[in-house]
Amino acid sequence: MITQSLPLAFLLGDQTPMELFKHGGPIMWPILLISFLGMTVVVERLFFIMRENSHREPEVVEKMLESVEKRDIEGALAIGKPSKDFVAKILVYSLTNKEYSLSNAFIRASSQELARFQQGMATLDTVITAAPLLGLLGTVTGMMRTFGSMTGDISTAAASITGGVAEALIATACGLAIAVTALLPYNYLNARTEEAKHEVADASNALEILIKKSETNAPFAR
Repeated sequence: MITQSLPLAFLLGDQTPMELFKHGGPIMWPILLISFLGMTVVVERLFFIMRENSHREPEVVEKMLESVEKRDIEGALAIGKPSKDFVAKILVYSLTNKEYSLSNAFIRASSQELARFQQGMATLDTVITAAPLLGLLGTVTGMMRTFGSMTGDISTAAASITGGVAEALIATACGLAIAVTALLPYNYLNARTEEAKHEVADASNALEILIKKSETNAPFAR
């Protein structure tokens, strides 16, 4: 009976996930692949953010800047070297190479640290873009199957017609679901990256001000 066919059962909400995948058509395989890819990136990035948050030590950064203001560079380095805070590491590298070029050292260190926050973002962006496009491709192939079945007796081809419609709906729904699901962590990760950039910029401005202030009073202690 037509009412017992799997495509129609999907429309009634009776399919299992495996049946859903099967009747989504061949386009479901690349959709499945990019969903795993996106999930892997999201999990890895969230663990990275959790690890970086646990390493944050803003009090160390403040103490380093206070030492710089007192013209105690060695003291600032002693405070910052044991820290895993990414801002502290940038300051340590900058102060270590200040005699050559403080600004270039800061730019180099900050670029390396901020690059770690941006890893995987291009991949996640590709997943968000590709998922609905693959779903749209599944819609096209499903509708092609539907129209290809509209030959001869429509009543006998009803199962194939509903199968094509189900394929189109499943592929579209899965593609959109993956894109929407990946969009939430993508925006969060982007926001965290922007926050890190602001923290680095604030440290850069503070360091420059304190050095200019110290240079007007006395040379740095060595």
